[in-house]
Amino acid sequence: MGFERGFMEIRRVAVPMEGVSERVRHFNEFIATLSDESAIAQAGRCMDCGTPFCSHLCPLHNVMPEVNQAVCEGDFERAFAILETTSPFPEITGRICPALCEEACTLSLIDRAVGIKSVERKVAEYALNHGLMRSRSLPVRTGKKVAIVGSGPAALACALDLNRLGHSVTVYEKNAALGGLLRLGIPDFKLSKSLLDRRLESMADEGVTFVTGTYVGSPEDTPDNGVRNDATRTVTPAYLKENFDAVVLCPGSEVPRDLPLEGRNLKGVHFALEFLIAQNLENAGLTQNPIDVRGKDVLVIGGGETASDCIGTARRKGALSITQVDYHDELPGSVDKRRAWPYYRHIRRTSTSQEEGCTRLFSTSTTAFLGDEDGAVRGISTVRVTWGPHRRITPVKGTEAELKGQVVLIALGYSHPSQTLLKAFNLTPDARGNIAAPAEGRSAFYTGEPGVFAAGDGRRGQSLVVYAFAEGKACAYEVNRYLNGD
Repeated sequence: MGFERGFMEIRRVAVPMEGVSERVRHFNEFIATLSDESAIAQAGRCMDCGTPFCSHLCPLHNVMPEVNQAVCEGDFERAFAILETTSPFPEITGRICPALCEEACTLSLIDRAVGIKSVERKVAEYALNHGLMRSRSLPVRTGKKVAIVGSGPAALACALDLNRLGHSVTVYEKNAALGGLLRLGIPDFKLSKSLLDRRLESMADEGVTFVTGTYVGSPEDTPDNGVRNDATRTVTPAYLKENFDAVVLCPGSEVPRDLPLEGRNLKGVHFALEFLIAQNLENAGLTQNPIDVRGKDVLVIGGGETASDCIGTARRKGALSITQVDYHDELPGSVDKRRAWPYYRHIRRTSTSQEEGCTRLFSTSTTAFLGDEDGAVRGISTVRVTWGPHRRITPVKGTEAELKGQVVLIALGYSHPSQTLLKAFNLTPDARGNIAAPAEGRSAFYTGEPGVFAAGDGRRGQSLVVYAFAEGKACAYEVNRYLNGD
Protein backbone atom coordinates (compact mmCIF):
# COMPACT_ATOMS: atom_id res chain seq x y z
CA MET A 1 0.00 0.00 0.00
CA GLY A 2 2.58 2.53 -1.06
CA PHE A 3 4.48 3.61 2.02
CA GLU A 4 2.92 2.25 5.21
CA ARG A 5 2.30 5.71 6.68
CA GLY A 6 2.58 7.64 3.43
CA PHE A 7 -1.01 8.86 3.37
CA MET A 8 -0.54 10.26 6.89
CA GLU A 9 2.97 11.67 6.71
CA ILE A 10 3.38 12.86 3.10
CA ARG A 11 1.54 15.91 1.86
CA ARG A 12 0.39 16.35 -1.71
CA VAL A 13 2.62 18.76 -3.62
CA ALA A 14 1.58 21.14 -6.36
CA VAL A 15 2.87 20.25 -9.80
CA PRO A 16 5.58 22.75 -10.78
CA MET A 17 4.58 25.25 -13.46
CA GLU A 18 5.80 28.51 -14.91
CA GLY A 19 4.44 31.71 -13.41
CA VAL A 20 1.77 33.64 -15.28
CA SER A 21 4.06 36.46 -16.39
CA GLU A 22 6.43 33.99 -18.08
CA ARG A 23 4.05 31.47 -19.63
CA VAL A 24 1.77 34.00 -21.37
CA ARG A 25 4.73 34.96 -23.55
CA HIS A 26 4.77 31.65 -25.43
CA PHE A 27 2.63 28.72 -26.56
CA ASN A 28 4.81 25.95 -25.12
CA GLU A 29 3.71 23.62 -22.34
CA PHE A 30 4.30 25.28 -18.98
CA ILE A 31 3.41 22.50 -16.53
CA ALA A 32 6.43 20.42 -15.54
CA THR A 33 6.76 16.69 -14.93
CA LEU A 34 7.49 15.46 -11.40
CA SER A 35 11.03 14.46 -10.56
CA ASP A 36 11.71 10.80 -9.75
CA GLU A 37 11.84 11.60 -6.04
CA SER A 38 8.61 13.60 -6.03
CA ALA A 39 6.77 10.97 -8.05
CA ILE A 40 7.87 8.20 -5.69
CA ALA A 41 6.73 10.22 -2.67
CA GLN A 42 3.37 11.15 -4.23
CA ALA A 43 2.67 7.58 -5.34
CA GLY A 44 3.55 6.45 -1.82
CA ARG A 45 0.49 8.34 -0.49
CA CYS A 46 -1.78 5.74 -2.09
CA MET A 47 -3.59 3.61 0.49
CA ASP A 48 -4.32 0.73 -1.92
CA CYS A 49 -7.98 0.82 -0.92
CA GLY A 50 -9.88 -2.42 -0.69
CA THR A 51 -12.32 -0.94 -3.19
CA PRO A 52 -10.37 1.31 -5.59
CA PHE A 53 -12.98 3.90 -6.52
CA CYS A 54 -10.30 5.67 -8.58
CA SER A 55 -10.22 2.75 -11.00
CA HIS A 56 -14.01 2.59 -11.12
CA LEU A 57 -14.48 6.29 -11.94
CA CYS A 58 -11.69 6.34 -14.53
CA PRO A 59 -13.35 5.77 -17.96
CA LEU A 60 -10.34 3.61 -18.90
CA HIS A 61 -10.38 1.87 -15.50
CA ASN A 62 -6.66 2.36 -14.98
CA VAL A 63 -5.51 0.28 -12.01
CA MET A 64 -3.75 3.13 -10.28
CA PRO A 65 -3.11 1.40 -6.93
CA GLU A 66 -0.89 -1.10 -8.76
CA VAL A 67 0.75 1.67 -10.80
CA ASN A 68 1.36 3.72 -7.66
CA GLN A 69 2.86 0.71 -5.89
CA ALA A 70 5.34 0.16 -8.70
CA VAL A 71 6.26 3.86 -8.76
CA CYS A 72 6.81 4.13 -5.01
CA GLU A 73 9.15 1.15 -5.35
CA GLY A 74 11.03 3.09 -8.01
CA ASP A 75 10.10 0.61 -10.76
CA PHE A 76 8.84 2.99 -13.46
CA GLU A 77 9.21 0.36 -16.16
CA ARG A 78 6.78 -1.98 -14.40
CA ALA A 79 4.47 0.95 -13.70
CA PHE A 80 4.29 1.71 -17.43
CA ALA A 81 3.72 -1.93 -18.30
CA ILE A 82 0.69 -1.92 -15.96
CA LEU A 83 -0.60 1.45 -17.16
CA GLU A 84 -0.29 0.52 -20.83
CA THR A 85 -2.69 -2.42 -20.40
CA THR A 86 -5.60 0.01 -19.98
CA SER A 87 -4.47 3.44 -21.18
CA PRO A 88 -3.66 3.80 -24.91
CA PHE A 89 -2.07 7.25 -24.67
CA PRO A 90 -1.07 8.04 -21.06
CA GLU A 91 1.21 10.86 -22.21
CA ILE A 92 -1.96 12.65 -23.39
CA THR A 93 -4.35 11.86 -20.54
CA GLY A 94 -1.58 12.73 -18.09
CA ARG A 95 -1.83 16.26 -19.46
CA ILE A 96 -5.42 17.03 -20.40
CA CYS A 97 -7.63 14.66 -18.40
CA PRO A 98 -9.70 16.34 -15.65
CA ALA A 99 -8.72 13.45 -13.36
CA LEU A 100 -12.07 11.93 -12.42
CA CYS A 101 -9.99 9.33 -10.59
CA GLU A 102 -8.70 11.90 -8.11
CA GLU A 103 -12.24 13.00 -7.30
CA ALA A 104 -12.93 9.37 -6.34
CA CYS A 105 -9.76 8.91 -4.29
CA THR A 106 -10.70 7.64 -0.83
CA LEU A 107 -7.98 9.74 0.77
CA SER A 108 -9.75 12.86 -0.53
CA LEU A 109 -12.49 12.30 2.05
CA ILE A 110 -10.15 13.48 4.80
CA ASP A 111 -7.20 15.02 2.93
CA ARG A 112 -6.11 16.03 -0.56
CA ALA A 113 -6.35 13.24 -3.12
CA VAL A 114 -3.38 11.25 -4.34
CA GLY A 115 -1.82 13.05 -7.34
CA ILE A 116 -2.80 10.32 -9.79
CA LYS A 117 -2.68 12.52 -12.88
CA SER A 118 0.83 13.82 -12.18
CA VAL A 119 2.07 10.29 -11.46
CA GLU A 120 0.55 9.04 -14.73
CA ARG A 121 2.32 11.80 -16.63
CA LYS A 122 5.60 10.96 -14.93
CA VAL A 123 5.27 7.28 -15.85
CA ALA A 124 4.51 8.18 -19.48
CA GLU A 125 7.44 10.61 -19.64
CA TYR A 126 9.75 7.95 -18.22
CA ALA A 127 8.54 5.51 -20.87
CA LEU A 128 9.15 8.07 -23.64
CA ASN A 129 12.63 8.93 -22.40
CA HIS A 130 13.70 5.32 -21.91
CA GLY A 131 12.44 3.82 -25.16
CA LEU A 132 9.56 1.89 -23.59
CA MET A 133 6.90 3.56 -25.74
CA ARG A 134 8.09 1.92 -28.93
CA SER A 135 6.54 0.35 -32.00
CA ARG A 136 5.60 -3.29 -31.65
CA SER A 137 6.45 -6.05 -34.07
CA LEU A 138 3.25 -7.70 -35.32
CA PRO A 139 4.22 -10.88 -37.19
CA VAL A 140 0.69 -12.30 -37.49
CA ARG A 141 -2.00 -10.69 -39.63
CA THR A 142 -5.63 -11.82 -39.86
CA GLY A 143 -6.19 -10.70 -43.44
CA LYS A 144 -9.15 -8.56 -42.29
CA LYS A 145 -9.27 -4.87 -43.22
CA VAL A 146 -10.90 -2.06 -41.24
CA ALA A 147 -11.51 1.54 -42.34
CA ILE A 148 -11.77 4.21 -39.65
CA VAL A 149 -13.33 7.57 -40.51
CA GLY A 150 -11.77 10.38 -38.48
CA SER A 151 -8.47 10.61 -36.62
CA GLY A 152 -9.44 12.06 -33.26
CA PRO A 153 -8.95 10.34 -29.89
CA ALA A 154 -11.62 7.65 -30.37
CA ALA A 155 -10.33 6.84 -33.85
CA LEU A 156 -6.70 6.60 -32.75
CA ALA A 157 -7.49 4.38 -29.76
CA CYS A 158 -9.60 2.11 -31.94
CA ALA A 159 -6.93 1.98 -34.65
CA LEU A 160 -4.18 1.19 -32.14
CA ASP A 161 -6.00 -1.83 -30.69
CA LEU A 162 -7.39 -3.20 -33.96
CA ASN A 163 -3.96 -3.04 -35.54
CA ARG A 164 -2.38 -4.84 -32.59
CA LEU A 165 -5.08 -7.50 -32.88
CA GLY A 166 -3.67 -8.23 -36.34
CA HIS A 167 -6.16 -6.45 -38.59
CA SER A 168 -5.07 -4.05 -41.34
CA VAL A 169 -6.30 -0.58 -40.41
CA THR A 170 -6.68 2.48 -42.66
CA VAL A 171 -7.59 5.82 -41.07
CA TYR A 172 -9.27 8.46 -43.26
CA GLU A 173 -9.02 12.11 -42.19
CA LYS A 174 -10.63 14.95 -44.16
CA ASN A 175 -8.19 17.57 -42.89
CA ALA A 176 -4.57 17.97 -43.87
CA ALA A 177 -3.20 16.97 -40.46
CA LEU A 178 -4.02 13.99 -38.24
CA GLY A 179 -5.31 14.11 -34.68
CA GLY A 180 -8.73 15.73 -34.86
CA LEU A 181 -9.46 17.61 -31.66
CA LEU A 182 -6.05 16.69 -30.26
CA ARG A 183 -4.30 18.43 -33.16
CA LEU A 184 -6.58 21.33 -34.00
CA GLY A 185 -8.69 22.07 -30.95
CA ILE A 186 -6.40 21.78 -27.93
CA PRO A 187 -3.86 24.63 -27.57
CA ASP A 188 -0.18 23.81 -27.73
CA PHE A 189 0.38 25.14 -24.21
CA LYS A 190 -1.79 22.28 -22.93
CA LEU A 191 -0.63 19.54 -25.30
CA SER A 192 2.56 19.67 -27.33
CA LYS A 193 1.88 18.33 -30.82
CA SER A 194 5.30 16.67 -30.82
CA LEU A 195 3.81 14.05 -28.50
CA LEU A 196 1.02 13.40 -30.97
CA ASP A 197 3.43 13.27 -33.90
CA ARG A 198 5.59 10.73 -32.09
CA ARG A 199 2.63 8.44 -31.45
CA LEU A 200 1.33 8.74 -35.01
CA GLU A 201 4.77 7.87 -36.34
CA SER A 202 4.89 4.85 -34.03
CA MET A 203 1.45 3.68 -35.16
CA ALA A 204 2.47 4.05 -38.80
CA ASP A 205 5.59 1.97 -38.08
CA GLU A 206 3.32 -0.73 -36.62
CA GLY A 207 1.30 -0.85 -39.82
CA VAL A 208 -1.58 1.62 -39.49
CA THR A 209 -2.19 3.46 -42.79
CA PHE A 210 -3.16 7.13 -42.55
CA VAL A 211 -4.89 8.89 -45.44
CA THR A 212 -5.30 12.66 -45.02
CA GLY A 213 -7.15 15.29 -47.04
CA THR A 214 -9.83 12.72 -47.89
CA TYR A 215 -13.52 13.28 -47.27
CA VAL A 216 -15.75 10.26 -46.77
CA GLY A 217 -19.13 10.87 -48.33
CA SER A 218 -20.60 12.00 -51.61
CA PRO A 219 -18.58 14.41 -53.82
CA GLU A 220 -21.44 16.91 -53.78
CA ASP A 221 -21.72 16.97 -49.97
CA THR A 222 -21.42 20.29 -48.17
CA PRO A 223 -20.27 19.97 -44.53
CA ASP A 224 -22.36 21.55 -41.81
CA ASN A 225 -21.74 25.15 -40.81
CA GLY A 226 -18.60 25.55 -38.71
CA VAL A 227 -17.11 22.15 -39.66
CA ARG A 228 -13.60 22.39 -41.05
CA ASN A 229 -12.84 20.44 -44.21
CA ASP A 230 -9.47 20.55 -46.00
CA ALA A 231 -10.24 17.57 -48.24
CA THR A 232 -8.97 17.52 -51.80
CA ARG A 233 -10.43 14.11 -52.66
CA THR A 234 -13.47 12.01 -51.76
CA VAL A 235 -14.13 8.35 -51.11
CA THR A 236 -17.66 7.05 -50.92
CA PRO A 237 -19.22 4.83 -48.27
CA ALA A 238 -19.84 2.28 -51.02
CA TYR A 239 -16.10 2.13 -51.70
CA LEU A 240 -15.31 1.54 -48.03
CA LYS A 241 -17.95 -1.15 -47.65
CA GLU A 242 -16.72 -2.92 -50.77
CA ASN A 243 -13.01 -2.79 -49.92
CA PHE A 244 -13.05 -3.24 -46.12
CA ASP A 245 -14.48 -5.89 -43.83
CA ALA A 246 -15.67 -3.27 -41.30
CA VAL A 247 -16.01 0.51 -41.10
CA VAL A 248 -15.78 2.51 -37.87
CA LEU A 249 -17.16 6.07 -37.81
CA CYS A 250 -15.36 8.38 -35.36
CA PRO A 251 -16.21 11.85 -36.67
CA GLY A 252 -16.35 13.59 -33.31
CA SER A 253 -19.00 16.11 -32.31
CA GLU A 254 -18.04 18.73 -34.86
CA VAL A 255 -21.00 21.04 -35.37
CA PRO A 256 -20.65 24.04 -33.02
CA ARG A 257 -23.64 25.42 -31.16
CA ASP A 258 -24.44 28.78 -32.67
CA LEU A 259 -25.99 31.88 -31.16
CA PRO A 260 -28.38 33.11 -33.89
CA LEU A 261 -29.07 36.53 -32.44
CA GLU A 262 -29.35 39.96 -34.01
CA GLY A 263 -25.94 40.98 -35.34
CA ARG A 264 -24.58 37.41 -35.58
CA ASN A 265 -23.07 38.12 -39.02
CA LEU A 266 -21.07 41.15 -37.91
CA LYS A 267 -17.34 41.10 -38.64
CA GLY A 268 -15.41 39.96 -35.60
CA VAL A 269 -17.91 37.33 -34.38
CA HIS A 270 -16.41 33.86 -34.66
CA PHE A 271 -16.85 30.30 -33.50
CA ALA A 272 -14.24 29.37 -30.89
CA LEU A 273 -12.64 26.69 -33.06
CA GLU A 274 -12.09 29.17 -35.88
CA PHE A 275 -9.77 31.00 -33.50
CA LEU A 276 -8.18 27.95 -31.85
CA ILE A 277 -7.57 25.97 -35.05
CA ALA A 278 -6.04 28.97 -36.80
CA GLN A 279 -3.69 29.54 -33.87
CA ASN A 280 -2.57 25.92 -33.76
CA LEU A 281 -1.85 26.09 -37.49
CA GLU A 282 0.07 29.33 -36.96
CA ASN A 283 2.12 27.73 -34.21
CA ALA A 284 2.95 24.92 -36.64
CA GLY A 285 4.20 27.49 -39.15
CA LEU A 286 1.49 26.66 -41.69
CA THR A 287 -0.53 29.88 -41.79
CA GLN A 288 -1.23 33.08 -39.88
CA ASN A 289 -4.21 33.42 -37.55
CA PRO A 290 -6.59 35.81 -39.35
CA ILE A 291 -8.43 36.63 -36.10
CA ASP A 292 -6.34 39.44 -34.63
CA VAL A 293 -6.99 40.11 -30.94
CA ARG A 294 -3.89 42.15 -30.12
CA GLY A 295 -4.84 45.32 -28.29
CA LYS A 296 -8.55 44.48 -28.49
CA ASP A 297 -11.31 43.74 -26.00
CA VAL A 298 -12.25 40.07 -26.38
CA LEU A 299 -15.58 38.59 -25.29
CA VAL A 300 -15.78 34.81 -24.83
CA ILE A 301 -19.33 33.46 -24.63
CA GLY A 302 -19.45 30.11 -22.83
CA GLY A 303 -18.27 28.54 -19.61
CA GLY A 304 -16.57 25.30 -20.60
CA GLU A 305 -13.09 24.09 -21.45
CA THR A 306 -13.19 25.48 -24.98
CA ALA A 307 -13.97 28.93 -23.59
CA SER A 308 -11.03 28.58 -21.23
CA ASP A 309 -8.77 27.64 -24.16
CA CYS A 310 -9.89 30.79 -25.98
CA ILE A 311 -8.98 32.86 -22.91
CA GLY A 312 -5.47 31.41 -22.68
CA THR A 313 -4.90 31.83 -26.41
CA ALA A 314 -6.22 35.40 -26.50
CA ARG A 315 -4.01 36.31 -23.55
CA ARG A 316 -0.94 35.01 -25.38
CA LYS A 317 -1.95 36.91 -28.51
CA GLY A 318 -1.95 40.22 -26.65
CA ALA A 319 -5.63 40.92 -26.00
CA LEU A 320 -6.24 44.17 -24.13
CA SER A 321 -9.00 42.67 -21.99
CA ILE A 322 -10.86 39.36 -21.86
CA THR A 323 -14.36 38.88 -20.47
CA GLN A 324 -15.99 35.47 -20.16
CA VAL A 325 -19.79 35.51 -20.30
CA ASP A 326 -21.44 32.43 -18.80
CA TYR A 327 -25.21 32.10 -18.51
CA HIS A 328 -24.91 29.43 -15.81
CA ASP A 329 -25.05 30.37 -12.14
CA GLU A 330 -21.76 30.65 -10.30
CA LEU A 331 -21.10 27.39 -8.49
CA PRO A 332 -20.06 27.30 -4.84
CA GLY A 333 -16.37 27.18 -4.05
CA SER A 334 -16.79 23.93 -2.11
CA VAL A 335 -19.35 21.28 -1.24
CA ASP A 336 -19.63 18.60 1.42
CA LYS A 337 -17.29 15.98 0.02
CA ARG A 338 -19.27 13.18 1.65
CA ARG A 339 -22.37 14.15 -0.34
CA ALA A 340 -20.59 14.20 -3.72
CA TRP A 341 -17.92 11.51 -3.38
CA PRO A 342 -16.90 9.53 -5.37
CA TYR A 343 -18.31 11.56 -8.24
CA TYR A 344 -17.01 14.77 -9.78
CA ARG A 345 -17.92 17.73 -7.61
CA HIS A 346 -19.93 20.58 -9.12
CA ILE A 347 -17.90 23.43 -7.71
CA ARG A 348 -16.39 26.61 -9.09
CA ARG A 349 -13.04 25.82 -10.61
CA THR A 350 -10.45 28.18 -12.00
CA SER A 351 -8.43 26.98 -15.00
CA THR A 352 -4.83 27.96 -15.59
CA SER A 353 -6.04 30.15 -18.47
CA GLN A 354 -8.51 31.96 -16.24
CA GLU A 355 -5.69 32.51 -13.75
CA GLU A 356 -3.84 34.39 -16.47
CA GLY A 357 -6.37 37.16 -16.44
CA CYS A 358 -10.02 37.52 -17.36
CA THR A 359 -13.26 38.88 -15.96
CA ARG A 360 -15.82 36.13 -15.35
CA LEU A 361 -19.52 36.97 -15.49
CA PHE A 362 -22.04 34.37 -14.35
CA SER A 363 -25.84 34.21 -14.75
CA THR A 364 -25.44 36.48 -17.75
CA SER A 365 -27.16 35.82 -21.06
CA THR A 366 -26.22 37.40 -24.38
CA THR A 367 -29.20 38.99 -26.13
CA ALA A 368 -27.65 40.62 -29.22
CA PHE A 369 -24.40 41.44 -31.00
CA LEU A 370 -23.83 45.17 -31.39
CA GLY A 371 -22.17 46.63 -34.47
CA ASP A 372 -20.60 49.86 -35.60
CA GLU A 373 -21.14 51.84 -38.80
CA ASP A 374 -18.60 49.67 -40.64
CA GLY A 375 -20.41 46.43 -39.93
CA ALA A 376 -17.92 45.26 -37.31
CA VAL A 377 -18.85 44.07 -33.85
CA ARG A 378 -18.36 46.58 -31.05
CA GLY A 379 -19.84 44.55 -28.21
CA ILE A 380 -22.82 42.58 -26.99
CA SER A 381 -25.96 43.34 -25.03
CA THR A 382 -26.62 41.18 -21.99
CA VAL A 383 -29.14 40.57 -19.24
CA ARG A 384 -28.87 38.84 -15.89
CA VAL A 385 -30.90 35.63 -15.61
CA THR A 386 -32.25 33.34 -12.94
CA TRP A 387 -32.66 29.60 -13.25
CA GLY A 388 -35.92 27.94 -12.33
CA PRO A 389 -37.43 24.44 -12.42
CA HIS A 390 -36.81 22.33 -15.54
CA ARG A 391 -33.83 24.55 -16.40
CA ARG A 392 -36.02 27.47 -17.36
CA ILE A 393 -34.20 30.79 -17.64
CA THR A 394 -35.90 34.03 -16.65
CA PRO A 395 -34.38 37.44 -17.50
CA VAL A 396 -34.14 39.85 -14.58
CA LYS A 397 -35.74 43.16 -15.46
CA GLY A 398 -33.53 46.18 -15.05
CA THR A 399 -30.26 44.25 -15.43
CA GLU A 400 -29.76 44.93 -19.13
CA ALA A 401 -26.20 46.00 -19.99
CA GLU A 402 -23.69 46.33 -22.80
CA LEU A 403 -20.18 44.88 -22.89
CA LYS A 404 -17.48 46.30 -25.13
CA GLY A 405 -15.65 43.92 -27.44
CA GLN A 406 -14.11 44.09 -30.91
CA VAL A 407 -13.75 40.29 -31.08
CA VAL A 408 -16.45 37.88 -29.89
CA LEU A 409 -15.78 34.14 -29.64
CA ILE A 410 -18.75 31.77 -29.38
CA ALA A 411 -17.71 28.79 -27.23
CA LEU A 412 -21.01 27.08 -26.43
CA GLY A 413 -19.93 23.52 -27.13
CA TYR A 414 -20.88 21.18 -29.95
CA SER A 415 -24.21 19.70 -30.96
CA HIS A 416 -23.49 16.56 -32.98
CA PRO A 417 -21.41 15.22 -35.88
CA SER A 418 -21.86 16.51 -39.39
CA GLN A 419 -25.18 15.19 -40.64
CA THR A 420 -23.84 14.77 -44.17
CA LEU A 421 -21.77 11.81 -42.96
CA LEU A 422 -24.82 10.09 -41.49
CA LYS A 423 -26.79 10.65 -44.70
CA ALA A 424 -23.94 9.28 -46.78
CA PHE A 425 -24.01 6.02 -44.77
CA ASN A 426 -27.83 5.94 -44.72
CA LEU A 427 -27.86 6.19 -40.91
CA THR A 428 -30.68 7.56 -38.80
CA PRO A 429 -29.47 9.94 -36.07
CA ASP A 430 -30.69 9.73 -32.52
CA ALA A 431 -32.77 12.46 -30.91
CA ARG A 432 -29.70 14.67 -30.42
CA GLY A 433 -28.35 14.23 -33.94
CA ASN A 434 -25.63 11.75 -32.96
CA ILE A 435 -24.94 8.42 -34.66
CA ALA A 436 -27.39 5.95 -33.16
CA ALA A 437 -25.52 2.95 -31.74
CA PRO A 438 -25.79 1.32 -28.30
CA ALA A 439 -22.82 1.35 -25.92
CA GLU A 440 -23.55 -2.02 -24.32
CA GLY A 441 -24.86 -5.47 -25.15
CA ARG A 442 -24.31 -7.78 -28.08
CA SER A 443 -24.78 -4.91 -30.55
CA ALA A 444 -22.49 -2.43 -28.81
CA PHE A 445 -21.25 0.32 -31.15
CA TYR A 446 -23.07 -1.28 -34.08
CA THR A 447 -25.07 1.18 -36.18
CA GLY A 448 -27.36 -1.40 -37.74
CA GLU A 449 -25.84 -0.81 -41.17
CA PRO A 450 -23.96 -4.01 -42.12
CA GLY A 451 -20.35 -3.83 -40.96
CA VAL A 452 -20.56 -0.20 -39.81
CA PHE A 453 -19.71 0.79 -36.23
CA ALA A 454 -19.45 4.14 -34.42
CA ALA A 455 -17.55 5.42 -31.39
CA GLY A 456 -16.52 8.61 -29.65
CA ASP A 457 -18.23 11.98 -29.41
CA GLY A 458 -20.02 11.41 -32.70
CA ARG A 459 -21.90 8.59 -30.99
CA ARG A 460 -22.21 9.65 -27.34
CA GLY A 461 -22.16 13.43 -27.78
CA GLN A 462 -19.60 16.02 -26.73
CA SER A 463 -17.50 14.66 -23.89
CA LEU A 464 -13.97 14.27 -22.54
CA VAL A 465 -10.93 12.98 -24.43
CA VAL A 466 -10.56 10.15 -21.91
CA TYR A 467 -14.11 8.96 -22.67
CA ALA A 468 -13.27 9.02 -26.39
CA PHE A 469 -10.21 6.86 -25.73
CA ALA A 470 -12.35 4.43 -23.73
CA GLU A 471 -15.00 4.25 -26.46
CA GLY A 472 -12.38 3.67 -29.13
CA LYS A 473 -10.92 0.75 -27.19
CA ALA A 474 -14.31 -0.77 -26.42
CA CYS A 475 -15.40 -0.40 -30.05
CA ALA A 476 -12.22 -2.13 -31.22
CA TYR A 477 -13.16 -5.12 -29.07
CA GLU A 478 -16.61 -5.31 -30.66
CA VAL A 479 -15.24 -4.93 -34.20
CA ASN A 480 -12.71 -7.68 -33.50
CA ARG A 481 -15.51 -9.94 -32.29
CA TYR A 482 -17.50 -9.16 -35.44
CA LEU A 483 -14.52 -9.91 -37.69
CA ASN A 484 -13.97 -13.20 -35.92
CA GLY A 485 -17.51 -14.26 -36.76
CA ASP A 486 -18.96 -14.00 -33.25
